[in-house]
Amino acid sequence: MKKRTFNGTKIACYTGYIVQGIINNIAPLLFVIFSDKFNITLAKLSLLITINFATQFIVDTLSIKFVDKIGYKPLAVVSQSIAFLGLVCLGILPYVMANSYIGIVISIVLSAIGSGITEVIISPIVESIPGEKKTAEMSLLHSFYCWGQVIVVFLTTMLIKLLGSDLWYVTPILWSVIPLVNSINFISVPIKPNLTVEEKTPFFKMLFSKQFILLMVIMVCSGASEIGMSQWSSYFAEAGLKVSKLTGDLLGPCLFAILMGTGRMIFGFVGEKIDLKTALSVSSLLCAACYLGTCFIKSPVLSLLTCALTGISVSIMWPATLSLSARLFPKGGGSMYSVLALSGDTGCTLGPWFISFMSIKLSADLVSGESIKIGLGFGALFPLLMLIAISMLTISKKAIDKSNNSDII
Repeated sequence: MKKRTFNGTKIACYTGYIVQGIINNIAPLLFVIFSDKFNITLAKLSLLITINFATQFIVDTLSIKFVDKIGYKPLAVVSQSIAFLGLVCLGILPYVMANSYIGIVISIVLSAIGSGITEVIISPIVESIPGEKKTAEMSLLHSFYCWGQVIVVFLTTMLIKLLGSDLWYVTPILWSVIPLVNSINFISVPIKPNLTVEEKTPFFKMLFSKQFILLMVIMVCSGASEIGMSQWSSYFAEAGLKVSKLTGDLLGPCLFAILMGTGRMIFGFVGEKIDLKTALSVSSLLCAACYLGTCFIKSPVLSLLTCALTGISVSIMWPATLSLSARLFPKGGGSMYSVLALSGDTGCTLGPWFISFMSIKLSADLVSGESIKIGLGFGALFPLLMLIAISMLTISKKAIDKSNNSDII
């Protein structure tokens, strides 16, 4: 048998992020169907998003301990296998369990476990592959999450349009084939071993440094900014702007994902030449403007457009923060990526929940356009907080460079 190369490893990692894009975005596309067929309220739909990312949060927390002990390869295989199981269950359990909502919850928890492990291990696997253009590789890698989102939004919408909403359960079962094949693929590709304890930067020294704390805050804001809009854009288009599911999904989450993926691919080509902190500052300002535009613009078409434009504004946030962390803490090891993923998933949980909370809290009409638009307006707080954290990180690094006291930069 021909020996596999690191190109095969990259393809498996790219596919892993496509799987994550499928897992994080398929359920919100089915929210209106869940509401109609199983009488699930807006509050319970919002809870599904929280459960997804809260589960990933728990996985990220636990992985701080086990990722360096177990190793990347076995975890890669397990992550894709569990993702496969979760997607299959999403199409089956709501109809075989007495409580359909509990069936959906179980399916989402399983998928989220696979997604959480994927998030922790894929970035360090790619970071460990021999090569010099690490920022470009990281940005390109994360663009595949976007293409996974585009594919799942477009094809799921088309399938439901073709088959009808009564056969919605076919779509997650079909999507489950991708993680199943990729789990087999990960078995044969080469993956470099984890850093040893002696090679790594001491965990608590890194964790309690001012710079790393600021990086964690930036990751929280990055996850909240990205997922807050992507998770609610489909519901916002259908229930708030009263456009058809096809139109809403294509102009909302689908265009959002296309722009996010395009932004990451472009950054992959030019990222080595751009100061990462400057790029993150510009992204946060643009993101805040897009959230506020979605909230205050009266035209449904323009409101959807600003919703989609958020995709390009958040495109570099996650990969650029990981690249910046790798530069500042080059020997952070798997535990560093676990903490960063934990921070990002904290934002992924907090962002959609906060938007829903503000929508419900400040409006009695829970399905009106005004209700969800109010929540999206408050979503601008996350990129603005991110801007503050980036400014503090810049000041902190200048102070450390001046004193020449750091052994990790």
